[in-house]
Amino acid sequence: MNLKTFRIGLVLAGIFCASGALWSQTQPSTAAERLEGFSARKSIQENTWLKDVKPVSIGPSVFSCRVTDVDVNPSDPTEFLVAYASGGLWHTKSNGTRFEPIFDQEASMTIGDIAVDWKSQTIWVGTGESNSSRSSYAGTGVYQSTDMGKTWTYKGLPESHHIARIILHPTDPSTVWVSVLGHLYSPNPERGVYKTIDGGATWEKTLFVNDHSGGIDLCLDPFDPTIIYAATWDRTRAAWDFSGAGTGSDIYKSTDGGSNWTKITGEKRGFPDTEFVGRIGICAGKLNGKTVLYASLDNQTPVKKEEKDEKKGLTKDDLRNISKEDFLALKEEDLTAYLKDNNFPKKYTAKKVRELVQSGKIKPQALVEYLEDANSSLFNADYVGAEVYRSDDGGESWYKTHDNALDGINFTYGYYFSTVYCNPENADQVYLLGFYVVSSEDGGKHWKSINGDNVHVDHHVLWVNPDRPGHLINGNDGGLNISWDNGESWMKANNPPVGQFYAVQVDAAETYNVYGGTQDNGVWVGSSRYRASDSWHQTGRYPYESILGGDGMQIEVDTRDNKIVYTGFQFGNYFRINRESGNRKFITPKHELGERPLRFNWQTPIHLSRHNQDILYIGANKLYRSFNRGDKWEAISNDLTAGGKKGNVPYGTLTSIHESPLRFGLLYTGSDDGMVYRSKDGGGEWKAINAGLPENLWVSRIQASSHEKSRVYLSLNGYRFDDFRAYLYVSEDYGDTWTSIGTNLPAEPINVVLEDPANPQVLYVGTDHGLYVSVDRGKAFHTLSASFPAVAVHDVVLQTAAKELVIGTHGRSIYKVSVEHIQALTPEILAKAIHLFKVEEIDYSSSWGKNPTWGEVRIPTRTIWAYSGEDRSADWTVETEEGTLVQSGTWEMNQGLNSMDYHYELDESKKKNYEKAIRSTQKKGDKPFEMKPAENGKYYLPAGTYVLHVKSGDQSTSTELVVE
Repeated sequence: MNLKTFRIGLVLAGIFCASGALWSQTQPSTAAERLEGFSARKSIQENTWLKDVKPVSIGPSVFSCRVTDVDVNPSDPTEFLVAYASGGLWHTKSNGTRFEPIFDQEASMTIGDIAVDWKSQTIWVGTGESNSSRSSYAGTGVYQSTDMGKTWTYKGLPESHHIARIILHPTDPSTVWVSVLGHLYSPNPERGVYKTIDGGATWEKTLFVNDHSGGIDLCLDPFDPTIIYAATWDRTRAAWDFSGAGTGSDIYKSTDGGSNWTKITGEKRGFPDTEFVGRIGICAGKLNGKTVLYASLDNQTPVKKEEKDEKKGLTKDDLRNISKEDFLALKEEDLTAYLKDNNFPKKYTAKKVRELVQSGKIKPQALVEYLEDANSSLFNADYVGAEVYRSDDGGESWYKTHDNALDGINFTYGYYFSTVYCNPENADQVYLLGFYVVSSEDGGKHWKSINGDNVHVDHHVLWVNPDRPGHLINGNDGGLNISWDNGESWMKANNPPVGQFYAVQVDAAETYNVYGGTQDNGVWVGSSRYRASDSWHQTGRYPYESILGGDGMQIEVDTRDNKIVYTGFQFGNYFRINRESGNRKFITPKHELGERPLRFNWQTPIHLSRHNQDILYIGANKLYRSFNRGDKWEAISNDLTAGGKKGNVPYGTLTSIHESPLRFGLLYTGSDDGMVYRSKDGGGEWKAINAGLPENLWVSRIQASSHEKSRVYLSLNGYRFDDFRAYLYVSEDYGDTWTSIGTNLPAEPINVVLEDPANPQVLYVGTDHGLYVSVDRGKAFHTLSASFPAVAVHDVVLQTAAKELVIGTHGRSIYKVSVEHIQALTPEILAKAIHLFKVEEIDYSSSWGKNPTWGEVRIPTRTIWAYSGEDRSADWTVETEEGTLVQSGTWEMNQGLNSMDYHYELDESKKKNYEKAIRSTQKKGDKPFEMKPAENGKYYLPAGTYVLHVKSGDQSTSTELVVE
């Protein structure tokens, strides 16, 4: 696979839409529904039973994720803000060595663009990134902070979904322009360019093209803020097809502050104006006292592939219409070369293929069809690609700056970037962002790559310091890079843990490892004990290790030895990897000659049988099973989807597989087009079980119960139809009938549902805005502590021995949280008014309370956990076993789980009574017992057994506190 084809595969996979696409039978969610969902989420947070259950981030951060914008303090460029596609907004005052998140709890964390008035400390955030990829989440409008992110005010445009640019007036803080791209999966009229003159209290839409062409870029004339340029982009998307160009892609100019607009593109002006005009980026700069305007264009005009001077060997076109007789007359060496060049399985020799054609079992055209899947029209197409145009007269005329083609910048997915920047004070210094970042010092005539060491590919934003030549800050799919020498060298500034994980998994090692597949950054593994630190710079060994490239997908681990890992990258390319030896084998099953190519989802599902870990399942449009760890495969079903749709992205694919942990061969599958199937006999017979469910929706997860053979859980996701409702179901009869659960969940698409393996009452649900937990089998759901960001949760897995839930987020890397006390919320515990859980013993140390020369005082701590059936104020006491009081206090409890950190202190006021009680037990002649304070002035309990009592009204509960 060449680099071009590989990169197309990495990103294209799910860029989905088509002109005139058929939309779902469900209607897109309204902005009102989504904002009501946000209110519902806030209400659940306020009333959650799990306020004290606090997940901790376990990274990683080194590879970061897609950056969508950077805004730098012009008076101090070591202070800047970084916006991530799905990881929120982060602030640094230390040139990127440390960051603080400042946009974690609004209605949406996805960001398209930011703009900052540094003098007034005012930040504007436009939510919803403009990159139309498979996980480009929809925003909810515009937000403003006037205190550098401490508090936020909603400023409207709720139907915008995806905001490409925000421009602030240079002298009037009340005037703001916003470029709205609009909905991603459905047409809508709330697109174009908006203007406010009252600080966002009201907005006026001043530029509109049509219901599927929105604003993609804006820039001001550097000499006159009443002159504004806007670019629009015509693009449509569905789950099965994508069109990234059209007649609605143009550049407009306003000379009255954005109230009225004139189109300034077209063949007469020297700028393409056809159905093949794709995404456009624009920028303006100064040169010799005049304005220079640049436009980057994703030109999707098809071009014929260059013919070779001398034709060598058979091609697909040769075989596409060949007759049986002419085929049988082909030279054997030519047919052998064709089979080898196109990577046919070795079993298909020229002799074998001839026999199949001779017998009529296949037609010659099968040798073409075997190679052509839903992506082939994209992979085999050539387009003009990236171009840069320049205007020196305000858009009256344009000319292409370069004679040579800018190969390798856009490939066939220029929709993903196509942005251009120039030095504001020297417009001849220009930069083009695409797959690579390239620069020109002569106004775009000649270009060179500055995509150096430590720089990822797929570039989205560049800040050019007008006051310090060569100082650049670049945002790409691999995070943030800073250069001080105009791209000759770069440093990384990837401190924030903002990885976009698709899937997570754990092994069974004593200190277990966490595995995860990420967007555009491969598959990684690291210790569950990871804590963020820069100490690895000294050793040169980062705590997480990359084990596969591409876009990392699902992972399974053979826990018999924790050495064998099954994982892959997009579109079903899976491997068996021995982490100890480093050996890896490609194991993806192939279709048979005469069959159409298999359809693999972007995130192809795999499942390792818990009954026998030599048995592996993988889903294409059929389900495949291997009894020997992927060496050989057998299709154990026919097509388990609705059959696919015509388009340029695989559709009609399996998205979820699960085998009952209670019964071998009880299998369930779900597809991207809403089909759900069950087999009770290991794939011998299959039954569709989606009757009565909403149609056409993506099956995000199906899971057979660990507690009841007949029970199965199902989540559906309408995101790819702009349907943001929550769809969650349970069946008690193997899927024959379904019951809706989770009715208090907010309007947020669900990505995963997991039943707790220890407590059948506990369910975990990950949505596009967080993690929810039910302790009553889905009747009601609760959130974790408010410190957990409102980020998309794509996957969760429970490490049973550690009793820890690992949370894979798409924007904030991986979290883990102890669920020991959630699992303990059995119906018997929930029936109590108040209950204290067992407390882990603690080892006494003479170092308690010592004041070190450097560092913090060591304070003994155990977290006390309790359940309360209602909000209450309780009194607590700690006594010796004999009943001597050593400490007391008040505990304000909320309904649900409550925690209190206890530090094993003896109240000084109770010191004399405690000493007296101890002395009464001493032998005659012993030195009288006397408590001495630690260096911090506190008295700490010596070794012994103590009893914690908690009482509220006539309700009480107790537990032991043991100091060894």
